[in-house]
Amino acid sequence: MIPRYARPEMTAIWEPESRYGVWLEIETLAMEAMAELGTIPKSAAAEYRAKGKFDVARIDEIEREVKHDVIAFLTSVAEHVGPESRFAHQGMTSSDVLDTCLAVQLARASDLLITGCERVMAALNKRAVEFKMTPTIGRSHGIHAEPTTFGLKLAGHYAEFARNLARLKAARAEIATCAISGAVGTFAQIDPRVEAYVAAKLGLTVEPVSTQVIPRDRHAAFFAALGVVAAGVERLATEIRHLQRTEVLEAEEYFEPGQKGSSAMPHKRNPVLTENLCGLARLVRSAVIPAMENVALWHERDISHSSVERGIGPDATIHLDFALHRLAGVIEKLVVYPENMARNLALLGGLHNSQRVMLALTQAGVTREDAYRLVQRNAMAVWQSPPPRADTALIDKLRADKDITAKLDAKTLEACFDDAHHFARVDEIFARVFN
Repeated sequence: MIPRYARPEMTAIWEPESRYGVWLEIETLAMEAMAELGTIPKSAAAEYRAKGKFDVARIDEIEREVKHDVIAFLTSVAEHVGPESRFAHQGMTSSDVLDTCLAVQLARASDLLITGCERVMAALNKRAVEFKMTPTIGRSHGIHAEPTTFGLKLAGHYAEFARNLARLKAARAEIATCAISGAVGTFAQIDPRVEAYVAAKLGLTVEPVSTQVIPRDRHAAFFAALGVVAAGVERLATEIRHLQRTEVLEAEEYFEPGQKGSSAMPHKRNPVLTENLCGLARLVRSAVIPAMENVALWHERDISHSSVERGIGPDATIHLDFALHRLAGVIEKLVVYPENMARNLALLGGLHNSQRVMLALTQAGVTREDAYRLVQRNAMAVWQSPPPRADTALIDKLRADKDITAKLDAKTLEACFDDAHHFARVDEIFARVFN
């Protein structure tokens, strides 16, 4: 994890102090449950709750000798609690602590990711409404197609992030499970009611069959969901990067006063934020394959997943959290140029209405194949003329084509070039998205 791309709220979840704090709470809650069941003295649980502390530096020192992080942790706490600490970790195994803690951390991380996603959606909602009826050219294969509106573009991204929000909530629910079942997950040395108690206190559900570890298909699904969200971030960032190109310039990132775009060229205003978002999305998605490969562990457990998760857990959540808030900021302050959208829309002399003319011809009795041929030969003449094409507009070519005018009268032909037709359903689409 690089601090440059991290927010303190998310980073704090993965700090050693936070992690060991969760471990201590798991151990303490387990002791309290055992005390209620009569497995250990109530005084021991009370003592552990009152005196339970740890020292990160001391844990590191002990681990260098024992080569086991949970044992090092328990030893550090025991040094603060005293003799009653012998009742800690009764019937438990390291995975009970590690996996349950990871579930808590990922659930907390999910809450922050959900907040970030909601901020992106709020920004998209506001700007989509603002530019709901602002005409712009739609592009397929990067080439002018038919008109849309800038608000409709943003509404599409809003709908995607609404799906992403649902994915994050589902991923949170799947990952938030507790396993305190002892060696190989049989509850041979610990009562299942201890697990249920700890789970309830931590806001988790119990893992039906833990086999000593929580099955890693849950984690695979979690990181896959993060990868999909990251892909949505990149899709929107890529759109903005294209729109900011000098030849397009329909929208651009806000350029701060005093900001510099290039060390060599003082005129530059580069889409650095959205380029950065595309890079962060790649980092988040890089966690997906390792998470998938963690699913197949040996028998009831091994720790081949552990080193992977110690990396991808913090990195993927921290990077996606940062990316969501950066993306929201880009959208909130995005500079939009409707006049450039109008200029680009007119760039090809009305070619974007070619389909309307073709359909009008079919309505007039011309076969679709012939209609396509008649419109295309005029469209290509316009396409091959130098821009701007105001003097070689498609409608003028069509008016001079006797095969066209034999089928379409002047009023019908002119109606094909009324761009308002393209926006007649915008309200209907908005109603589908923003309900």
